[in-house]
Amino acid sequence: MEHVKKISDGIWIVDGDEVPWYGMPYTTRASIVRLDNGDLWIHSPGKIYPELRNEVDALGVVKFLVSPNKIHHLFLSDWKECYPNAILYASPGLREKRTDISFDENLEDFPPQHWEKEIDQMIFRGSTAMQEVVFFHKSSRTLILTDLIENFHPDHFTGFRKLLAKATGIVSPNGKTPLDWRMSFIFGKKQARLCLERMISWHPSNVIISHGECVFDGADQFLRKSFGWIKKA
Repeated sequence: MEHVKKISDGIWIVDGDEVPWYGMPYTTRASIVRLDNGDLWIHSPGKIYPELRNEVDALGVVKFLVSPNKIHHLFLSDWKECYPNAILYASPGLREKRTDISFDENLEDFPPQHWEKEIDQMIFRGSTAMQEVVFFHKSSRTLILTDLIENFHPDHFTGFRKLLAKATGIVSPNGKTPLDWRMSFIFGKKQARLCLERMISWHPSNVIISHGECVFDGADQFLRKSFGWIKKA
């Protein structure tokens, strides 16, 4: 069984194990980009095990480990242990949360020289609770998101969890930012709108989503619909 799934030339996803989040079973997904020089860029790495490591090593040299927001950090230390020469990047707020991890660099509003020709990035601002760094793989026109949109299959949850997921707006095909996080943008929607405009200006064709179903058709329309809440006063 292959764990690494190709999306397009130079980009793959890895569907990982479920993790509990306030009693909800959350699916996980990592993204891998192979840069032109053969270095691998790993976004939101999940649980690592020998079979997966063999598949990853067959793609290239793991060089960059990226945490996109401060709640995606569970397996960073494991990957750093496996790949001690990899550069570990912290998202806003994560250094303070995980003082036990020695991060090498911080993620900023614009990509570092290491990957600027192939991956664009920005910090999605406006929330008082958390900022997420979003990425755009240029050659495949793929937007890589983490929690800004959650888009679970309608049958993923059962019972009261299914009702809760629908009520909070994280069910496909109408997935969006979870309700509790949306509420934290109440005074920052102007900033969020500017971020959304920049993200749409990249003209993505695909959207990789860490939790739920990815989008491989109609990405522009999907994004405008999912972030419709930003336009509301």
